[in-house]
Amino acid sequence: MVLNMSIHPEHEIHTRRKGRNMAVGLILGGLIAMTFSVTIVKLSVPQNENSRAPNFSLSAGEDE
Repeated sequence: MVLNMSIHPEHEIHTRRKGRNMAVGLILGGLIAMTFSVTIVKLSVPQNENSRAPNFSLSAGEDE
């Protein structure tokens, strides 16, 4: 039994598919990075003093 161990070049369709997969992966990675950065910015510092969570309640002794 003789095994033919020659290396075959990639077919053209595989090369094009790889390029498209890389593009889709980069777009998805960019969207994830953008969503993560917006989330971090919005959670890190309140935009103004009046921005509170809907269920926020003042403790006794604090004035509005």
